[in-house]
Amino acid sequence: MNKKIFISTGEVSGDLHGSLLANALFNEAEKRSVNLKIYGLGGERMRKEGVEILQDTTSISAIGIWEALPLIIPTIKIQKKFYKSLKNFSPNCLILIDYMGPNIKIGRQLKIEKNKIPIYYYIAPQEWAWRVGNNSTTDLISFSDRIFAIFKQEANFYKRRGGNVLWIGHPMIDLIKKLPTKKESRKILELRANENILLLMPASRPQELRYVLPVFMQAARKLQQKYPNLIVYIPSCRAVFDAKFEQALDKYKVKGKVVSQKDIDKFKTHIYSLSKLALCKSGTVNMELALYGIPQIVGYRVSRVTAFIAKKILNFKVKFISPVNLLVKKLIIPEFVQKEFDVKKIYDKACLVIDQKSEKAKILKGYAQLKKELGQQGVAKRAAEEIINSLI
Repeated sequence: MNKKIFISTGEVSGDLHGSLLANALFNEAEKRSVNLKIYGLGGERMRKEGVEILQDTTSISAIGIWEALPLIIPTIKIQKKFYKSLKNFSPNCLILIDYMGPNIKIGRQLKIEKNKIPIYYYIAPQEWAWRVGNNSTTDLISFSDRIFAIFKQEANFYKRRGGNVLWIGHPMIDLIKKLPTKKESRKILELRANENILLLMPASRPQELRYVLPVFMQAARKLQQKYPNLIVYIPSCRAVFDAKFEQALDKYKVKGKVVSQKDIDKFKTHIYSLSKLALCKSGTVNMELALYGIPQIVGYRVSRVTAFIAKKILNFKVKFISPVNLLVKKLIIPEFVQKEFDVKKIYDKACLVIDQKSEKAKILKGYAQLKKELGQQGVAKRAAEEIINSLI
């Protein structure tokens, strides 16, 4: 039996989740004696799992209206290529993963065209947590034959509105591994017995190199001045960022190391084992750090133009920016956004987390609460079983 699936996603996190799902789909298809081919928009991780990537979309990503302007033409070109590919390949189903703007547009367009291809949405927009304007939604339910929800709140949100929803749990659960000992990690990373890691995870989008990276680097420098045994490690999720991170270390006179994308899987658990604290942008990485029990401080900033439009014109409202805090509906990890995203504020809070056991304990207690909300292991496998079942 021959079947074809098309996956549409973008950004680094979408490529990660797409690769996990693709792996599970191929495994499930093999069990059922299904000859499966997967095509898609994604990145290198998906390609390594056997997906035929028609366009790399990991670099076509931005948050904010102003920041997204340079990406309009590349996105339009990609979408034209997508529609042509969809007709040429005639897949048995289309899976949309995150990548809200382009994927919502794709879904609506296919609905208008009365396309008969089943559409599954995996990792939907977090509409249960934020609102724009008059509380209208993305209308995702109207074109999605099924929504695979990763959060309970997400599942309930779409079910109340008539959606066909299955809560499968959060995919990051499947990635968590047992951390090696600190002694072993120091040996692998060639760190001294009294050295620990200050983890920096500042950027997966180009705009974050400008708006987020400098503030975290300045805070890191101040922290190293107070705690000389802290060594900065920056895991790079995109090869094109490696040089930018190296330049930043040099510019801000920060003692540290950039770990290239090709070496991440080899060294990640050792880095995490020795991480005293993480300074990171908001996103999927917050969930991963929480599951590994690493204290973190989240920061984010967009351009003034985007911030003004979002607040004054679009009436965009969100209580927290980190998915960790959004999920438990309270401030577990410290957040600093826009004007609050300030070197001194981050430095002061970091010192408290490092020096006061009670501050770290509050974060870890929140993490324990979070884990109860994320479901059981086997997330991608559950989604894959449902999808392959629908094809045979």
